[in-house]
Amino acid sequence: MSRLSQVFANLPKEHKAFIPFITAGDSGLDNTYELMLTLVDNGADVIELGVPFSDPMADGPMIAKSHQRSVEAGIGLKDVLALVQRFRAVNNSTAIVLMGYLNPIEVYGYQAFAADASQSGVDGLLVVDMPPEEAHNLKQSLDAKEVDLIFLVAPTTTDERIKFLATVASGFIYFVSLKGVTGAGHLDIDAVKQNLSRIRRYIDLPVGVGFGIKDAQTAKAISDNADAVIVGSALVAFIEQYADDKTKMLESVGNLANEISSAIK
Repeated sequence: MSRLSQVFANLPKEHKAFIPFITAGDSGLDNTYELMLTLVDNGADVIELGVPFSDPMADGPMIAKSHQRSVEAGIGLKDVLALVQRFRAVNNSTAIVLMGYLNPIEVYGYQAFAADASQSGVDGLLVVDMPPEEAHNLKQSLDAKEVDLIFLVAPTTTDERIKFLATVASGFIYFVSLKGVTGAGHLDIDAVKQNLSRIRRYIDLPVGVGFGIKDAQTAKAISDNADAVIVGSALVAFIEQYADDKTKMLESVGNLANEISSAIK
């Protein structure tokens, strides 16, 4: 059983997984490492690490700026894998999912990336701009190294495409609760509930919900129907705000993470 599968299988009844997102290298790799430990201490079951990219088209202004800061600092995919390996030296239970864009993986090479990601301790990969219909070669490489390939489902995703995703997805499904980019808009809880029911008609995987979840109250409302709650922009905002005060950064990220994880567990 993969580490991701174990996370969901081992959750106590009525508890939901907490999946915080941060961009690797934002404010420095050492700070990211400490943030990862802080997130675990405050209830993270899975950590979603953003792979810095120059054109993060799916992300709103807050996370897009975090990508820009990391790219300008020279952080690349190999640095992210080294960071995961460093984390694995002290934590072998929290699942790690990389979220990013296809270009760096294409440059790296699918087989080489899959091998190095697995060796580093990566459990899953979500490639925002990889159409599932074109993912066969990447999936084959990842399957060989037991790394889950995770896909996004949006409110606009058709039933036919959801049926197809059931044949290629693993780990969990990431439901994008809003039309638009990360950190935007107002959540319609009833619409999320209806879409999760639709997804579950075709896919027998846990479903995490992200985009637009900013506080414990919203997380709790979403968790009533989701298997996992994914939070990014609200955490990244603290990393930007307190880039020059690591103590305050860790405290603020930890406090919000604790509030959200406590609300859904």
